[in-house]
Amino acid sequence: MRVRVQEADFDVGAELAALRQGKPQIGALASFVGLVRDVNDGTGVSEMTLEHYPGMTEKALTAIVDQARERWTIIDALVIHRVGRLLPTDQIVLVAVAGSHRGDVFAACQFIMDYLKTRAPFWKREVTGDGARWVDAREADDQAAERWQD
Repeated sequence: MRVRVQEADFDVGAELAALRQGKPQIGALASFVGLVRDVNDGTGVSEMTLEHYPGMTEKALTAIVDQARERWTIIDALVIHRVGRLLPTDQIVLVAVAGSHRGDVFAACQFIMDYLKTRAPFWKREVTGDGARWVDAREADDQAAERWQD
């Protein structure tokens, strides 16, 4: 199980290949890649900056992956989240989960992403035609995470 927070871009194919390398018991691999959109809340976005607290963010992401491991039978997982200045179409996040069966890996991947959006300490600032603005948490993200409550 690996968690990385970095400024550099990532190669999805290489990351997925590394995740399954040497693990012939893997029968399913689910992944999600988040990208920077050029529009948010009906306003054009020319760039975005993601900030975080080093150490705290990695700890929060690791805790989310650990929760997924407790809920589902998975073999491995990877979360890469970028920080710094990003432009539309840039990759922001990769969540990948490997396991023996698709049901567990689909659920674990979705859970990790839902919790990442609501429980990981990231702050997003967008630049629009009207200037810069901090992006508030979304109610839809909170609702998505609530469905996983016991």
